Amino acid sequence: MADSQPVIFVGGLGRSGSTLLERLLGEIPGVAPLGEVVHLWERGVLANEPCGCGQPFAECPFWAKVGARAFGRWRATQAHWLPRLRTRVDRTRRIPGFVCGPLTREAELAEYVSAYSRIYGAAAEVANARAVIDSSKHASLAYCLSAIIDVWVVHVVRDPRAVAASWRRKVRRPEDGQPMTRWAPARTAVHWLAQNLALEALRCRGVRVVRVHYEDLLDEPVKTMTKLAARLDLPSSGEALSFLDDRQARLGVAHTVSGNPMRFAVGRIEFRDRPTALPIAQRWLVTALTWPLLLLYGYRLTY
Repeated sequence: MADSQPVIFVGGLGRSGSTLLERLLGEIPGVAPLGEVVHLWERGVLANEPCGCGQPFAECPFWAKVGARAFGRWRATQAHWLPRLRTRVDRTRRIPGFVCGPLTREAELAEYVSAYSRIYGAAAEVANARAVIDSSKHASLAYCLSAIIDVWVVHVVRDPRAVAASWRRKVRRPEDGQPMTRWAPARTAVHWLAQNLALEALRCRGVRVVRVHYEDLLDEPVKTMTKLAARLDLPSSGEALSFLDDRQARLGVAHTVSGNPMRFAVGRIEFRDRPTALPIAQRWLVTALTWPLLLLYGYRLTY
């Protein structure tokens, strides 16, 4: 499956532009965006939250076909069992073991990744796609997948001060109107550092990792997407990217399970940042906690 339908994993800390990037990649012919597959069982199968197409997961024809091809059908028993398996093999604290030593719990890891591989393969068949995108973001899942199957990792980076400001904002989930999780700036900074360091270390294992800056995506979307598509061996001609110009993009319906509210967007969207003010003391706190990677990624210490 990995040879004919490559898996593209979008990694990085939340609020860094992963959903926007996935939606843009998903408009390239032959590419199927799947959303955050890590949450498929709990939020899709069990909670029946809406697919990106707007229909409840259980009523979405796309996901019904994927479940039938991958597992015969979606089963609640799997929806309870796989998240429990995830707590054993897919953990951030296990990343040093992936990097420095031999694999542990190999049988459980293979079983865990097999479920993802079956979903990817079935989705590619149903969508008639040459590549599928999983925007689950978590570095630990990227390590799990890359240990078993061939995967491209697109590492999305955004200035940590902007990420911290975004995590402070009050945002409600369009599915049920409930408030989304908010983090204090210090917590955001620590997670930003940990996730990005982990994705940098993934290169040490020989995994194909390509880095994309969120700011470049907003400032030069055509140039950024053309270069990225070429790196991923996806169509990168003007015709393939005809949905895109340097001011806006035209998005169709995407069958994505879980993610930022932007996954429901259809039609024209404009490329513009919506910065949220971060108090100066918190800006300097985030800078102090993240400055080594902040400088490596080309950001200035002043913000």
